[in-house]
Amino acid sequence: FAGAAALAGAFAAAGTAGKRRSRSGKAAAVAAKALCKESEPSDSIRRRFEEVVTNAQESICSAIEKVDGGAKFSKEVYARPGGEPGGGIARVMAGGNVFEKAGCNLSVVYGEMPVEALKAANDRGVDRIGAELKPGQKVPFYACGLSSVMHPRNPHCPTMHFNYRYFETDFGVWWFGGGTDITPSYLDEDDMRHFHGTYKKVCDKFDPTWYPKMKEWADDYFLIAHRGETRGMGGIFFDDFNTEKKERHLDFAKQCLDAVSEAYVPILEKHKNDSFTPEQKEWQQIRRGRYVEFNLVYDRGTVFGLKMLGSGVGRTESILMSLPETARWEYCHEPKEGSEEAKILEIFRNPRDWA
Repeated sequence: FAGAAALAGAFAAAGTAGKRRSRSGKAAAVAAKALCKESEPSDSIRRRFEEVVTNAQESICSAIEKVDGGAKFSKEVYARPGGEPGGGIARVMAGGNVFEKAGCNLSVVYGEMPVEALKAANDRGVDRIGAELKPGQKVPFYACGLSSVMHPRNPHCPTMHFNYRYFETDFGVWWFGGGTDITPSYLDEDDMRHFHGTYKKVCDKFDPTWYPKMKEWADDYFLIAHRGETRGMGGIFFDDFNTEKKERHLDFAKQCLDAVSEAYVPILEKHKNDSFTPEQKEWQQIRRGRYVEFNLVYDRGTVFGLKMLGSGVGRTESILMSLPETARWEYCHEPKEGSEEAKILEIFRNPRDWA
């Protein structure tokens, strides 16, 4: 899906249609069982990618719980009705010491995509499925992804988002997509150099041209066009990515996921106990308003997920998991000239390089 964070929230949504299992009893059995079809070979990319994102979900949630020091992630395991293959694991934290809300959702989906959803999800539309569609025909597909958004309480702790996914159609077309990005309310240049530098280091192991391309891609994708500013400070973003062998793409996704805690946790530890004023909290709420605007108006994954609901696949709560609990809008708000708020707004309007 070129140029789009397609399925970013929809994987978690589409895969969680059906019955919810409690955390005890049958849920434990479901959680221990792979969500791919039993017929999938153990060495297939589908199974191996599911293993990668399952391990990443556990390790990242554990790292964030340690930072928070109070709240724990809930764990909801979902199965599809009638024993159909696929499902999901939703992990959500709320009311923590550090985090107001954090979510990390895993999903495996076997489904059929309406043309309307396909058009919402990508720039290339029906040309990207590997076959010519007949009127009314749906696209059989497989998708697996891990998507997360974390909203801290302290205005000096940035929001962080990541999503990594693998997609196949039954017509033989496949690709990887994903990325990790950061959204601060206040600028700490050392933090941004650390975050971007961590992902540049990962990219450079594979190809030194990847980081600058993926950084620019993130800046372009996360633009709030009606505001003329980006949602945050970017990071890396890639989609419709199948230029290498599948194993190399799988390894890249794994290393990007392994870097999430390295890139984010030191920033949280540095700032989670910083003092802040009511005015700084208000500015954070205004920036969260921008976050909401982007996700509901421009995010391809959110639009895709909402359109999939009409076909009976999806879960509204999972699609909208990325939204903060609270946000703020002020009419014609502009920060004072020379303020810290004005300083970071200028960078939102004119992205700069950090690594």
